[in-house]
Amino acid sequence: MKKMVKFGTGGWRAIIGEDFIKSNLQLLSQGLANKMIAENTNEFIIGYDRRFLSEKSAKWMAEVIAGNGIKVYFINRIAPTPMIMFSAKEMKLKYGAAITASHNPADYNGVKIFTEGGRDASAEVTNEIEKELEKVKDIKVLDFDKAINNGTIVIHNPFNDYIDTIINLVDIEAIKNKQLKILLDPMYGVSKTSLQTILMTARCEVELIHDRHDTLFGGRLPSPSAQTLGRLTNDVVEKGYDLGIGTDGDADRLGIIDEKGNFIHPNDIMALLYYYLLKYKKWSGPVVRNLATTHLLDRIAEGFGEKCYEVPVGFKHISSKMEETDALIGGESSGGLTIRGHIKGKDGVFAASLLVEMICVTNKHLSKLLDEIHEQFGNFEMAEHGFGFDIEEKERLLNILYTEKQVPEFSFEVDRVSYMDGVKVFFKNGGWIIARFSGTEPLLRVFAEMDSIEKAEKVCNEMKEFLNI
Repeated sequence: MKKMVKFGTGGWRAIIGEDFIKSNLQLLSQGLANKMIAENTNEFIIGYDRRFLSEKSAKWMAEVIAGNGIKVYFINRIAPTPMIMFSAKEMKLKYGAAITASHNPADYNGVKIFTEGGRDASAEVTNEIEKELEKVKDIKVLDFDKAINNGTIVIHNPFNDYIDTIINLVDIEAIKNKQLKILLDPMYGVSKTSLQTILMTARCEVELIHDRHDTLFGGRLPSPSAQTLGRLTNDVVEKGYDLGIGTDGDADRLGIIDEKGNFIHPNDIMALLYYYLLKYKKWSGPVVRNLATTHLLDRIAEGFGEKCYEVPVGFKHISSKMEETDALIGGESSGGLTIRGHIKGKDGVFAASLLVEMICVTNKHLSKLLDEIHEQFGNFEMAEHGFGFDIEEKERLLNILYTEKQVPEFSFEVDRVSYMDGVKVFFKNGGWIIARFSGTEPLLRVFAEMDSIEKAEKVCNEMKEFLNI
C-alpha cells in the first residue's frame, strides 16, 4: 500500500477507490507530519476543490496533521488552488496542501503539497515525503470536531485578502472605463466566486455557464481547450461578448476565447502577457518557460533585449528559475502562468484578470494584439498529441527513447537533441518536437512547433510512426 502514493509533476494524483483511498491519504498525511515534526514546523494550511471526496479528504488529512500536534488552518469552503498557495505565502507557513486533481478526469483526485512562499513542493521535498512513508508505523488521528473545539484546527477564510491582492495588482480603473461584457466558464470548478467578484468589481458585465456543482464536470475533462470550450466559443460569438474565459477544475490554469470565437492557445496567452508587460507597461525582465512551451517567447525576449530560460515540465521548476533570475513571467503550454511579485505558482484567476486589463489598457482586442506580435516575431504553430500505453508498452518506449536514444529520420534537418526532460529534437529551421511521459496521467505526450501547422503535424506523425504508437 505504501508504494501507492507516488508524486508526479503536479503532486500525487490517483483514481478514486483504487489508490486514492482514505488509508493512503492518512499514510501520506502521517509521513508529511513526521517530516514537519523533524523540522520543528508546527503550522499547516489545507483547502479543497469541488471534486468528489475533496472536502472529506481535506478533513481526513487535517485530522492526521492535527493528531500529531500540528496546528491546521482549514479553509472551510471550496477554494482555488492559487488562493491556498497565496494563504501559505502570506501566513509565512512552511507547508500547505490542496485536495485536487486539477485538470485530470473526474474519477481522479489528489494532493498538491506547497512549501515556503506558497510554491509547489520540489522533487527533493516530495522524494523525502515518499521516504517518510516507508517509516510510518502508527497513524495518529484527532477527530475533526474535537480538533476544532480544542483549537488544533482553526477555520480560515482567505477570500477577501486574495481578491483584494489581485484587484490591487491590476489597473482596475482602466477596466472600469471599458465596461466589458465577459462570459465565464468555470468548467464546474472553483473559479466562479473569485473571478466573478474581481470582474464585477471592475464593472464588467459577467455571465456564467457550467457553474453548478457537478463532480463529473458535465462529462467533460475539466481542462480548458479548444475541444472542451465549445459552448463558451459559440456563446461568445452568438451573444456578442468581448471575451470568454474558461478555467480548469482548481482554477490554476485558463483558456481564452476571443471576440471572434477563436481559441487563444495558452502559448499565445503567455506571449500576449509577456509582450504587454514589456511594451505597454514598460516592465523588464526575462521569461521562464518549460521545454514544451512556445519558442515565440524566446523571440519576444530577444526583441526586447531580455533572455528566455527553458526548464523541465513542472511548475516547481518554473517558479524556482523565476526566483533565481528575477524573471518577469513564467508559464507553460498547458495554461498555467504567474507574474513576478505574485505567488510562486500558477494562478488562472490572476492571469485572466491581467488579460482583461491588457484589452482595456491597449484598447485592442486579443486578435489585433496577436497579429501585432506575429508581424514582429513570426508565426509559431503547435501540434499536440497524447498516446496511452500499458506497462509493457511503456518499457518498450523507454528503451527506444532513453536507453537506445533513437529518433526518427525526420523530414527536417536536426540541429541537436536534448534529454533534459523527455526527448526534445531541435531542427535547424527553428522548429522542434518533444516526446515525454506525462507526470500526471499514463500518456506519452508528443508536441511539435513549426512555422506552419502542417509541418508540426508532419513531424508528429513521423514520431508516431517511428515509435509505432
